[in-house]
This record gives sequence, structure tokens and C-alpha cells, in this order.
Amino acid sequence: MKMHLTGAAAALLLLAGVGAVAAQDVVIQPEQDTVIREYVKKQPLASVKVPGVELNIGGALPDTVELHEIPDVKYRYVVVDNRTVLVDPGTRKIIKVYD
Repeated sequence: MKMHLTGAAAALLLLAGVGAVAAQDVVIQPEQDTVIREYVKKQPLASVKVPGVELNIGGALPDTVELHEIPDVKYRYVVVDNRTVLVDPGTRKIIKVYD
């Protein structure tokens, strides 16, 4: 029984690690990053508060937060606590946080 628990615990940790890596393996090419930065600078948004949500890569924003389109970019953005947050619109997971 002890062997099964150890194996189950190891499998759980492995799956948790894979999920964390999958959320963080989005790579924004430098050219696309420049386009994003320039666009959000030209299209400033009012900052919103999202109580209980930490702005960590891989974290998700609730459906109540309105995401805004960036032309020719598959991700969306919002400004939370005066920080621009790039979000995957399908999963609402945070891809990048700009300071």
C-alpha cells in the first residue's frame, strides 16, 4: 500500500509540474512583443481591480474581466492594478505581465 501511495504522489506531482510548464511555455517573439507594447501604449485602458487574483503567469482571470483585442495578435489584454496583462482568450490564463 505504501508503494502505491508513493507512486500516486509522484504521478500527481509530475502532472502538476506538466501543467505549470504548459502554462508558462508560451513564447512571444520579440517582433510580436514590440507590436503588443506599441499598441497598448497607444490604446490605454483604465485600470481595473480584480480582488483575490494574483497577476502570475498561468493564473486565470475571471469571466467578469473584459479582455481587449490587439489587431493581428491572438492574445487579448487588460490593465489590472496599473499593469498590462496579456491573456489567452480561450483559457483566460495570463501569458505575460508588463510593468
